[in-house]
Amino acid sequence: MADSLVLRALRGNARHLDLGGKKLRRVPKAVGRLQALTRLQLRNNLITELPAELQALDNLTDLNLGNNSLEALPEVLKHLTQLKKLHLFGNKLGNLSPSVLEGLGNLVFLNLNDNKLTTLPAEMDRLLELKYLYVNNNQLGSIPNKLCLLQHLCELHLANNNLRLLPHDIGYLTNLKKLSLPRNQIEELPEELSKLCNLKVLDVAGNLLTIFPTKLLELKLDELYYEQNPLLEKNLISSAQQNEVLSLQITARYIMDEMTSNTINSIFKHYSEVKKILENASKCAVCGKSFLNTWLECVTFVDLTRKIRMTSSTRVIPVRAFLCSYSCFNEPGHHYYGIATP
Repeated sequence: MADSLVLRALRGNARHLDLGGKKLRRVPKAVGRLQALTRLQLRNNLITELPAELQALDNLTDLNLGNNSLEALPEVLKHLTQLKKLHLFGNKLGNLSPSVLEGLGNLVFLNLNDNKLTTLPAEMDRLLELKYLYVNNNQLGSIPNKLCLLQHLCELHLANNNLRLLPHDIGYLTNLKKLSLPRNQIEELPEELSKLCNLKVLDVAGNLLTIFPTKLLELKLDELYYEQNPLLEKNLISSAQQNEVLSLQITARYIMDEMTSNTINSIFKHYSEVKKILENASKCAVCGKSFLNTWLECVTFVDLTRKIRMTSSTRVIPVRAFLCSYSCFNEPGHHYYGIATP
């Protein structure tokens, strides 16, 4: 049946060929003679490898290998340099070959759902045109920092993995519009999440979050999903305050307040790491002044009265806040609370 379909395609100089659901264990080598082919459907078969003859498909832009038996990326893929869409869902991939990824620089869409991936290689950064990445239902424990170099990425789907944290460099994905992270083991979202200025959909349901980053509400979200997380609740109890310890914080604060001074900048121009530390200091939620370390990590409870779509019945979420001292904490009129620890 498959051979007859290929023969018919050859006669008609076909641009599209659908061999899906044919119980194929191998792809007919004659497919490589279809020079005009732009879309090839091979989904729902029993394929374990691809013939080298497919490297002649210079015009192929869309390849669907979903629901097959691939355990590794076929080497022939690195020759299909015009590919824009690649479906590899529902296979048995345990890793991704960096050498194959080198040839896929024009990919816009990559679906790796339902495989056995435990890591993503740093060479993912070579997929410079990638906009849509799906890696749901795998076994990822982390994602590489270099993934955050994909400047065109607008959707990142990582549901149902083993992620415990996100890289701080995620703030570089400034074109990201949808970030889907449900059913992982994430305990904390990085503060750099607030740099995702185009983010519209954030899904962190079913994780281990207790609190959200300080600038979460600076994001212009249309949808936020956070149900099934052990979020902090507003149960007020009294607590003794510890004595504050004065240190080099006083000197550091003076320096940070003067950072705009040309004199200070000239002093630190040869000490870029020191300047970077000072510029990334926290700001007190009450007095607005900078400080280097967290003297008081607090929480405020925010009612999401804006029109944000969500599935949780609770619209009040805990958002982290940093206060520089008990002096600010004891100021009247604010709505920041200390966090009780067991």
